[in-house]
Amino acid sequence: MIQLIGLKHNIDISIREKLSIVPRHVKNALNKIIEFSKGVIILSTCNRTEIYFDCDMYGEEALNKIFELLDWNKEYKEYVFIREEESAIEHLMEVTCGFHSKILGEDQILSQVKDAFEISKKNNTTSKSLYKLFQLAITCGKEFRWKSGMYKIPISSASIVAKESKNKDITSYMIIGYGEVGKLVEKYLVNDKLEKLYIVVRYVEVHESKDDRINYISFKEKVDYYDKVQCIISCTSSPHIIVKKEELPKKPYLIFDMAIPRDVDESIRELEWVEVIDIDSISAIDDENKQIRKEVMNQNRVILEKYIKEYEKYKVLNEIVPHIRKIKSYGDSVYKDRYETFINKKDSKNNEELAQKLLKSTSDLYVNRAIEVLKEEQLKGCGDECMRILQKIFIPQE
Repeated sequence: MIQLIGLKHNIDISIREKLSIVPRHVKNALNKIIEFSKGVIILSTCNRTEIYFDCDMYGEEALNKIFELLDWNKEYKEYVFIREEESAIEHLMEVTCGFHSKILGEDQILSQVKDAFEISKKNNTTSKSLYKLFQLAITCGKEFRWKSGMYKIPISSASIVAKESKNKDITSYMIIGYGEVGKLVEKYLVNDKLEKLYIVVRYVEVHESKDDRINYISFKEKVDYYDKVQCIISCTSSPHIIVKKEELPKKPYLIFDMAIPRDVDESIRELEWVEVIDIDSISAIDDENKQIRKEVMNQNRVILEKYIKEYEKYKVLNEIVPHIRKIKSYGDSVYKDRYETFINKKDSKNNEELAQKLLKSTSDLYVNRAIEVLKEEQLKGCGDECMRILQKIFIPQE
């Protein structure tokens, strides 16, 4: 059974921190949950923690098990939701299309779903059903963005941060953390108004910029460059505080904390000369295209529904896979028996007659069995339905 455990909408960032799974801990979480399930994929971003798993255990029992394995405080169970089968499937399709993003229709979530899928595949924690579901969900997200034209009105937390800082006439920046989010922020910041950008990375030697305005510095060096910038944008996956109050020079700053758990020391908000904007506040900043995106998305919901039906069709057909395997296995045994007979007798008999006889016996085997089944079903009163199926098999329509 496909199930989902995720965080409810609009819960405080302080709670989300406690129920987050930072990238370096995802593998460990996958390995724990796979112990009691057929498959698991974890989608963990700055705005969501969602665990998709394929398991016979369900409801409160499954919820308690996951809280126990991840060492989460059960007092926080009220902040999570659990969905099963159709509801979980629909939710994932909506997620990949941007319906559940805090920034409606944002274009970053699809790549995050892809990454979650790849990590699960790499660690061998996908079940057959989860594999198919995520394949379809990712394809759905791609088609939705293309056919709805959402790519023409791109939006993300990174683009909002860049726009908000530019509106405040900021020209010098520091980006701390150079993962997907950090690179996206850099992309939006680089324009003719940018004077200086320092990017804090783990390994300076592997980075080189062709733009003289961009410099890569190490985490140890970052404090020495604080006084050279107006804006600090922190987006690491660290479980620890990155920007500390005692390290900041006394000068005006605009600081964006794009991380969960938070990178920026909460006490920095006490400084009158510093403005701190966290991920929830970033998501709340409205933009002029929001209503347009909402209308476009709702008009194209039929794309999402198509892929939900596609998965439901897969699920129904998957139930007969064991029977198909048995039929194929029986078919293999029939041809192998006759092939063995041919090999044993080909030198002692007329090969043409032998081949004709063996091919005829193969045909007779299935035709005679079909006739027997038809007679049996006719006597049971099911002859018409049986005949309809047999005609589809033996008498294909022109």
